[in-house]
Amino acid sequence: MNININSGGIGAQVLNLDLSKPLDEDEYSQLEIALGTHSVLCFPAQRLNSTQLKEFSQRFGTLEINVANMFQDTLHPEVMILSNKVDEKGEPIGFKDAGQDWHTDMSYSKDIAFSNVLYGIEIPYRDGKPLGNTAFCSTRKAYAAIPIDLKERLKGMTVTHDFAKFWDNMRKRPGSLRAELTPSQRAAKPPVSHPIFLKHPITGDTVLYANPGYAIRINELDEAESERILQTLFELQLRPEFQYEHRWRVGDVLMWDNISTLHNAVADYKADEHRHIMRCQVMADRYFPRGTLAMKA
Repeated sequence: MNININSGGIGAQVLNLDLSKPLDEDEYSQLEIALGTHSVLCFPAQRLNSTQLKEFSQRFGTLEINVANMFQDTLHPEVMILSNKVDEKGEPIGFKDAGQDWHTDMSYSKDIAFSNVLYGIEIPYRDGKPLGNTAFCSTRKAYAAIPIDLKERLKGMTVTHDFAKFWDNMRKRPGSLRAELTPSQRAAKPPVSHPIFLKHPITGDTVLYANPGYAIRINELDEAESERILQTLFELQLRPEFQYEHRWRVGDVLMWDNISTLHNAVADYKADEHRHIMRCQVMADRYFPRGTLAMKA
């Protein structure tokens, strides 16, 4: 395989690798290091079915089944459908508003996510340009930019993350199809706390683990100071110089590291401009065994 690094310092393209075939140990090791180092990997011109996407994704860890239990592939519940298409009855066939704000997937879970793997089946274009791009921010670069005195102040502190924060905010958007979470769904994902700074399990770099989608409180501070500092951190990590935007093409497999990035699906396409993507979410249980994140951070 060939790994071509993006010029902006975030992301790389992986060429000459057919993801429909099983990875050998050397290929897996190269991709693991590349993902940890570059945060976002694009594998262009792939041809996959849901089984092959699942098999590639689960090579990197246990696959999560979404708590909402909606829009899953009929063969594999681990494969979620992200789509603005509808069936012959006019019913949606996928999440049309998935991820349309800055967040880190699964930070709201006791056992966090390592990676997302998305496969682009239909990509909308307008005037020759792709729509529905996926934007990223580097939590590694964000941590490096935090003033030294603030880093020292926050060292050892923890942040509460809440699944309901992002879900409820997305429900308020015009045209959202998200139903209100049931009591059992909320109970399945209660708020959890994680260290505000994490050591990346592959590179050893320190990252900022507090995203605007799910983070609600720095636990060791009073509410007012927590809110002020969180807003400072959110603004810092969204600086343009820390961002990269992937321009989708049909056949792209896009894989990113949830520990060293935030992401945002850019919602700039209309209902008749179809975006259809399959997605798997890989848990970080290879690096942080279940229930041990706080000990390893």
